[in-house]
Amino acid sequence: MTDITSSPAPLAKPIKHELVAATRREVLTGGTLGLGLAGTATATAIASAGDATLSRSIDVRTRRIRADGVDIFYREAGPPDAPVLLLLHGFANSSFYFRHMMPKLADRFRMIAPDLPSFGFTEVPAELEYQYDFASLSRTTAAFVDVLGLKRYVLYVFDYGAPVGWDLALTYPDRIAGIVSQNGNAYVEGLGEKAWAPLLAYWANPNPELREGLRSRMTLEGVKAAYFTGVSDLSLIEPESYTLDAAILARPGNADLQIDLKLDYKRNIERYPLYQAFFRARAPKLLAIWGRNDMFFVPSGAEAFRRDIPDCRVVLLDTGHFALETHVDPITDEIRRFF
Repeated sequence: MTDITSSPAPLAKPIKHELVAATRREVLTGGTLGLGLAGTATATAIASAGDATLSRSIDVRTRRIRADGVDIFYREAGPPDAPVLLLLHGFANSSFYFRHMMPKLADRFRMIAPDLPSFGFTEVPAELEYQYDFASLSRTTAAFVDVLGLKRYVLYVFDYGAPVGWDLALTYPDRIAGIVSQNGNAYVEGLGEKAWAPLLAYWANPNPELREGLRSRMTLEGVKAAYFTGVSDLSLIEPESYTLDAAILARPGNADLQIDLKLDYKRNIERYPLYQAFFRARAPKLLAIWGRNDMFFVPSGAEAFRRDIPDCRVVLLDTGHFALETHVDPITDEIRRFF
């Protein structure tokens, strides 16, 4: 295990702010207000190639495609013929979570980051009568990779993206070229006791009062707390991250859909043995890189991968759940070295 316990890496590269500014403009003009994010965010990425420094202009493009009857919004960067890195976000965020990482790795990968149904700017037609559960999210994601013709990819899974990614691996095991699990759990011991207590109580005794108790996680303050917990330098958390999440949660009816989805997480825990069997049978190249102060998925979940994939790499970072918000450079560096 590698234990990185120093202060979070500073966001000091001036070129990064060019991307941040462009992304903020898109969010304010076409995102939280118009719900129609479009355009291209351009930045200069600095990538390490041995001792040399490679500087190039990287475009992160926003696109839409229809799959499984759903109008899926996604971000893409990198050469079309490069190895694919498929980025699956968590709750309550979206592909926006990968805004800083994509330009940094787009010289090496074709990076594709979809918004899952009910998240971000993906749109589900009302007439589809979509069932918002993890089985549906996984089915739609499988349809998405089929429409794009992705036959081989490295999975980057985070939070909710983990069970979706694990389901994708079970559906198409031969397509998995590797896995980056960033606080993407697959083991019971990875469940933080305090954070999961409300869900465990509901599953044991389903009732309206316990269900309503989950609604606080859908508010701006609830989302903000999840971003801040376990982070030593809060100035590294850009406010547009949790503000965008909360704005999308606040769309009419979306909080109820998200409560339904959260209550359905029990299904994923019941499938953990299937995911672990896949790890043992296929032994994919796996990097488990974790915010060690995550209150939802604790470090034991990262260490547990060693049971089924002894050669995996486990890295613990001194941050919380949303590790990319504070440690994008260490994470991208680890990905470069590992793959």
